[in-house]
Amino acid sequence: MENLISLVNKLQRACTALGDHGEESALPTLWDSLPAIAVVGGQSSGKSSVLESIVGKDFLPRGAGIVTRRPLVLQLHRIDEGKEYAEFMHLPRKKFTDFAAVRQEISDETDRETGRTKQISSVPIHLSIFSPNVVNLTLVDLPGLTKVAVEGQHESIVQDIENMVRAFIEKPNCIILAISPANQDLATSDAIKISREVDPKGERTFGVLTKIDLMDKGTDAVDILEGKSYKLQFPWIGVVNRSQADINKSVDMIAARRREREYFQNSPEYGHLAHRMGSEHLGKMLSKHLETVIKSRIPGLQSLISKTIIDLEAELNRLGKPIATDAGGKLYAIMEICRAFDQNFKEHLDGVRPGGDKIYGVFDNQLPAALKRLQFDKHLSMDNVRKLITEADGYQPHLIAPEQGYRRLIESCLVSIRGPAEAAVDAVHSILKDLVHKAMAETTELKQYPTLRVEVGNAAVASLERLREESKRATLQLVDMECGYLTVEFFRKLPQDIEKGGNPTHSLFDRYNDSYLRRVGSNVLSYVNMTCASLRNSIPKSVVYCQVREAKRSLLDFFFTELGKKESKQLSKLLDEDPAVMQRRTNLAKRLELYRSAQEEIDAVAWSK
Repeated sequence: MENLISLVNKLQRACTALGDHGEESALPTLWDSLPAIAVVGGQSSGKSSVLESIVGKDFLPRGAGIVTRRPLVLQLHRIDEGKEYAEFMHLPRKKFTDFAAVRQEISDETDRETGRTKQISSVPIHLSIFSPNVVNLTLVDLPGLTKVAVEGQHESIVQDIENMVRAFIEKPNCIILAISPANQDLATSDAIKISREVDPKGERTFGVLTKIDLMDKGTDAVDILEGKSYKLQFPWIGVVNRSQADINKSVDMIAARRREREYFQNSPEYGHLAHRMGSEHLGKMLSKHLETVIKSRIPGLQSLISKTIIDLEAELNRLGKPIATDAGGKLYAIMEICRAFDQNFKEHLDGVRPGGDKIYGVFDNQLPAALKRLQFDKHLSMDNVRKLITEADGYQPHLIAPEQGYRRLIESCLVSIRGPAEAAVDAVHSILKDLVHKAMAETTELKQYPTLRVEVGNAAVASLERLREESKRATLQLVDMECGYLTVEFFRKLPQDIEKGGNPTHSLFDRYNDSYLRRVGSNVLSYVNMTCASLRNSIPKSVVYCQVREAKRSLLDFFFTELGKKESKQLSKLLDEDPAVMQRRTNLAKRLELYRSAQEEIDAVAWSK
């Protein structure tokens, strides 16, 4: 069972080393899940004397005012033989055999954290004591509760200490060791008052009554020790500490323990309770209880640690890898992020991700509807046909068929197709831009680096702009080609005119009859519709070839070319990760290291059982 307390000792030290003190934090805390015994008491309650009696050594700072200003995690290790010594976690290679030096180091380490301003801190000091005169036990000595701030301390320190103590002992895994002096009314005990607030049923509170030997004559603490005055789930324990005179004379602790035993055994009031009184019994009882609690908590700890490791790994993956330090590593990282973005963009176009189908919608719905809305009938009204044919004839009317008139009529209709063709190019461009923005949002790594995100986005959009211009040129060329060269076979298949048309007695503007002009307009409309049907198929091919295909193939080619020319400092600017994110990744990595170490330690103990 002793290895259970050693296990918690290791985990507590690891927690402190990696910044887990159980304080309010956005990171998961292992400290709060570990069973611990917190020593709570008011100033002058005899709290320090109780701890020194359990240890059997003078090692705690003493003085007026608030002496304990940081939690002291006191880990006791029983050894079979050898000289007793102490070690601090912050001085791992130094053994203290002089316990006066231990007292001084506690004061110095407190000042290093809080300064000499007498303020308090929740960052614990870890002290391990190895001795044949102790039991395996871990206690956390908290700052003493007080009602008045001393000179040099802020008025809020009274409330600050109470808040620190309450935050520590309100956790369900905390066992409370409430120290109260017997020569004061228990109703005014700071330790009992705050313990009752967080543990109203007394299910995890041990009551310790000090200074029993200093009570007024004719009074005793039997009712309290027997649990009649204030009942707790566990029996009260009385202790007799060394007097101030004994402390001043440096009376040996072992002798003090012996006198304490004799006091209870020979006392007519407490003789029947002597078997469960004294600091020796207190230490053994606490050690046994702590072992029992730790054993019961191991399955829950294993479950909590496994779940937290999964959560920490998931968040670290979400935050991404840390930034490389060398230029090659930075360039590689940027290229990998860009490839991830490019792959997401391609998946949208290929249908793996949604959005690419909208391009087909342009070709299947928008373009045909736009072509259908073209008002060719206005171009081919009777008046317009007559006007263009007569103007094309000039001063000499045509002899067989109005070829120039046909050409002008067809060209005037086909030119209007440029509008829907350009609109199709612009619509596809807009969809491609949307897909770029979607792909950027879906590329987790880009969220990590705001500047790179902007640069990649700008480069992708600039590339799409170039492709749009190229696509527009190629697509409008298709329309222009239809205008520049007519399909002769269409006209050769038309029936020949029976009449030559025109009446020489009519004026120049009346030389064609209406039926002839209608037939000309009908022929032109048939040709234009045939050309529209052809362009309806060829415009999408041009757009896909010039825009979509090239976007898939070379969206970031120009960006990659420019990237290769950049120096290390310029690459660093692209990887300007938010410092808060960098710090959180570091903290998460440390916390993950703590939980993995804890998992190994607990599993080893569980298997050994």
